Amino acid sequence: MYVDSAYWHNKFLDFKDKTHPLFVCSCGTYHLLTRPKLPTHRPRGRLDYQLLYIAAGKAHFYFDGKEEIVTAGNMVLYRPKEEQRYYYYGADQTEVYWLHFTGSNVKNILRRYGIPDNAHVIHTGTSLDYKRIFLQIIKELKLGKEDYEELLVLYLTQLLIQIHRIQNSKPRGRSNALMKEMDAAVRYFHENYSQPFLIEDFAADQHMSVSWFIRNFKEYTGVTPAQYLLSLRISNAQTLLETTACNITEIAAIVGYDNPLYFSRIFKKQSGMSPSEFRRQVQEDKKTL
Repeated sequence: MYVDSAYWHNKFLDFKDKTHPLFVCSCGTYHLLTRPKLPTHRPRGRLDYQLLYIAAGKAHFYFDGKEEIVTAGNMVLYRPKEEQRYYYYGADQTEVYWLHFTGSNVKNILRRYGIPDNAHVIHTGTSLDYKRIFLQIIKELKLGKEDYEELLVLYLTQLLIQIHRIQNSKPRGRSNALMKEMDAAVRYFHENYSQPFLIEDFAADQHMSVSWFIRNFKEYTGVTPAQYLLSLRISNAQTLLETTACNITEIAAIVGYDNPLYFSRIFKKQSGMSPSEFRRQVQEDKKTL
């Protein structure tokens, strides 16, 4: 299981803050690879709010005692003192990002960005921008540089704005069948991103026209299938550079590139630095913790 998390001033216990309108407490990610099950049960909930983003796979949540399976492309919101009970299973290859926040004006802020008071599951679509925001929050919490608390609020606000835009941009006629088809495409990319891929072949296998698939996928995720696949490969390469000792050639092969030089060029174009520079920067950041 891959785990990465960070807490404000290393405070692992939840707390309530009334001195700020919005305040970020902690953030993290879980990616179940081999662990069979990861349960969470807080009968009395927490003092803060929790937002969970299912990036891949699915998770089993219980609301008012009833199970609801939440798939990739959705977020779950828990409010203070609300019972939290949910399970991740390794067989589902679940990848989830979580965030705890508090503040004196949270309820009004959530309303402002279109999240109803009684909402638990929020359909947001699957976007690598969400993952990027969560990872930035984790990084800022770890480093604790000047003005980082204000920056954390800006990142959370950006996340809420993107959720709001997705909610407002949904076509009125969008069917559940269409949503499921795009969900399935996203899951396929996450499970097979390292394999050779042709959009034409995928669309044909799913009995879709290429133009229809590209148009609806972009509407659902904000990017084209090719852009999503590229971002997914680079994002996973960054995780491998940060968490493993694999060399650049090995990482290139793992994420789907036979030519390490081509991989390095693509990585630098997407990340602004070469793979070796990225790894060196990560190591330098860790030394400052």
